[in-house]
Amino acid sequence: MQIATTHDGQTVITTFEMTPGTCADVLEALEEAYETVIRHQPGFRGVAIHVNDAQTRIATYSQWRARTDFQAMLRSPAMRERNRAIGAICARFEPVMYEVAATFEPA
Repeated sequence: MQIATTHDGQTVITTFEMTPGTCADVLEALEEAYETVIRHQPGFRGVAIHVNDAQTRIATYSQWRARTDFQAMLRSPAMRERNRAIGAICARFEPVMYEVAATFEPA
């Protein structure tokens, strides 16, 4: 996975909001989804999962070959089931598709 303006695929950043008491459950559900389903989907290139210090937010940064690959994964029966379960334990989650506009390296 590479963050670069020359990336020819689709970048998706998904944010999850939860209470500190449910953060571990959401993280476990996400790790299981990536391990067993998502990383095996056509077009998946990689993911990084981030948890904030307060354990009230998780953000995932994933890359896909194409927007259609990401959308197909979301529509799969296995992911629809997992997303319903994740939605039941977090206050809100939202995947948003992005294009890398600029990057900076250390001087």
